[in-house]
Amino acid sequence: MFALIALLIFFMFRNGKKRQAAQLELQNSVRPGAEVMLQSGIFGTIDSIDEEDNKVTLRSGTSTFVVHRNAVSQVVTPVDAPVEAESSGLAPDDDPAFGERFSSTDAAPVADPFAPGDVAPAPEADPRREGDNDTDVDGQGNGSAPKA
Repeated sequence: MFALIALLIFFMFRNGKKRQAAQLELQNSVRPGAEVMLQSGIFGTIDSIDEEDNKVTLRSGTSTFVVHRNAVSQVVTPVDAPVEAESSGLAPDDDPAFGERFSSTDAAPVADPFAPGDVAPAPEADPRREGDNDTDVDGQGNGSAPKA
């Protein structure tokens, strides 16, 4: 019985923290230029924000409203924040495509010579063995070359 009550209290605190995080994220995304919806269902674009008085100036069509900051229920289209490449900490997506290999001398991808659908390259002729067409696979030269 006590375990059930403790579990209910745990879930109440957890849900409260989730709601607080969602509200904080909403308040952080409220910026001038963002399209928002008020709790009354009015859609508009934020012109300015007064942080001291918690007021938001909202433009909807030809009308301008001044509402409390908490009247904003959701951000429809957020303002794109400037992307900082140096502070992101993520490496660029330079992974090779499926079937490509990297050579050990440089970082440029090299195509897989035996990828499906490709034909294996023909062996190059050895200049020391010109005219010697009787060699078999093991190079013994006994004239028993496989016939296809």
